[in-house]
Amino acid sequence: MGARLRRLHVLVDEAALPIAELHRERLQCRRGCADCCVDGLGVFEVEAEVIAREHAELLAYGTPHPEGACAFLDVDGSCRIYQHRPYVCRTQGLPLRWLDEGADEEPVERRDICPLNDHGEPLELLPAEACWTLGPFEQALRELQAEGGRALRRVELRSLFAVGQASSSTTPTRSS
Repeated sequence: MGARLRRLHVLVDEAALPIAELHRERLQCRRGCADCCVDGLGVFEVEAEVIAREHAELLAYGTPHPEGACAFLDVDGSCRIYQHRPYVCRTQGLPLRWLDEGADEEPVERRDICPLNDHGEPLELLPAEACWTLGPFEQALRELQAEGGRALRRVELRSLFAVGQASSSTTPTRSS
């Protein structure tokens, strides 16, 4: 399953790159920018297991970043697990679009972007392909998590650290 998750992350990175390039002037995202790196983010267990396996020493002996920001940030605001960061972190900062149910139960397109990246052409004027569309990759990740009858439980990233935890096991949390 780890290889399939890595492949999914590669596909996400490949799909996000042209959108990031298109918005290069608008995006303030760079090493040390951590405005989107907030506490309380939950990831599916399949992603938490990769982080736990690939960063076992950090999780066992390292200290999480103080509460309020992602536990995996270092003192300079850089991600300590960048190579193995979860899906949600791979698309942060990009203009996002998704379908939501409107008042009359008809689908309504919604859009959002990090406030730091809000300058430039208004989101509502961007063509759909200039935004990251939420849905398809989330569904693929959901299906990967559900394989073998696994529940669609999420794990809060901070809970992976052994420091201050009763155990370093993954604990289900609400989705983010």
